[in-house]
Amino acid sequence: MPSWLQDLGGGVHAIDTAFVRDEFDAAYLVVRNGRAAFVDTGTNFALPRLLGALDALGLARDAVDWVIPTHVHLDHAGGVGALMRELPAARALVHPRGARHLVDPSALWQGALAVYGPEEMARSYGELVPVAAERVLSSADGMTVDLGGSLLRLIDTPGHARHHHCIWDEATRGWFTGDTFGISYPEFTSERGRWIFPTSTPVQFEPDALRASVQRLLAAQPACMYLTHYSRVDEVARLAELQLGLLERTVALAESLRHAPDRHARLKDGLLALYLDSLAAHHCPMAPAAVAELLAVDLELNAQGIGVWLDRDSRAR
Repeated sequence: MPSWLQDLGGGVHAIDTAFVRDEFDAAYLVVRNGRAAFVDTGTNFALPRLLGALDALGLARDAVDWVIPTHVHLDHAGGVGALMRELPAARALVHPRGARHLVDPSALWQGALAVYGPEEMARSYGELVPVAAERVLSSADGMTVDLGGSLLRLIDTPGHARHHHCIWDEATRGWFTGDTFGISYPEFTSERGRWIFPTSTPVQFEPDALRASVQRLLAAQPACMYLTHYSRVDEVARLAELQLGLLERTVALAESLRHAPDRHARLKDGLLALYLDSLAAHHCPMAPAAVAELLAVDLELNAQGIGVWLDRDSRAR
């Protein structure tokens, strides 16, 4: 089995999509009784590994019944169209707010272009491939789909994005959480286990909705969470407490800087301080400068998303 393909047990396999760096962005291949589903795909550039995973497991292209992006941000769904061209029997199952963006990805492209710029878009994501409308199915809250006799259940989980759903795998009692349950990079693992933090990437961060979505995931008493960033995590109760605690501190920081003239820079500095404090309590041995370097993109995007939320919240008052 190639090094970028990890057997997590129970028919669940993590595929390192090679986006940004190793162990940063995972797609999942779920296999039950010879039938398969992809959950998240990474970008277009992940296609060789997605197809390679099928080959490594001895699965034909027409064994794939479902391609299920958790939401339509490009590190999760950018490769859906290119992958669907290779899978004759598959349907794409997407949140109803995201379905139109798979059929016509032009608005999705323009939105990401505004955040990342043309050079980064070309380098990291490539051209978005549309999916034929008749092959796209919108999810509904609580719906189930069959995968080789095993049930996958989808629920609406706004907070990170309004077009986000999470997928419950009955067989392993785990949630495929996209970005709803946060980000846990393996580099921050200490003797206390994994570390996690919430993500507020623009443009639909809503902390109250995110908190409610996390609590809804926890209500199922999951044995594990399958994160896109990155891979399976256990110790769900501890990580949930850590993530929700950091979410509260993030909101408090944002409120304190709501009217600051240099808000974006101060948000980035404040977030880094929060993360460093949390990592110190976690006994993470990484030096602060290394933490800042590893989290540079997250700090930028999280500060952007918080700014958008603050502005939208202020207009609503």
